[in-house]
Amino acid sequence: MTRVVVDREVCMGAGVCEMEAPEVFELDADGVLQVHEITDLTAVETAVRACPTGALQLVD
Repeated sequence: MTRVVVDREVCMGAGVCEMEAPEVFELDADGVLQVHEITDLTAVETAVRACPTGALQLVD
């Protein structure tokens, strides 16, 4: 099963992932990234590639 790993020390909360795959990524009120169940792998792959800090990884 594919999942998203977030390097929280690298993530700066830019929200690009949330724009690319809002059903999966959500920045909470404190700016901490929450990752939900992957429902659209293509959108998640785009979000991972678009992350400006490279904080996201897809792993099996």
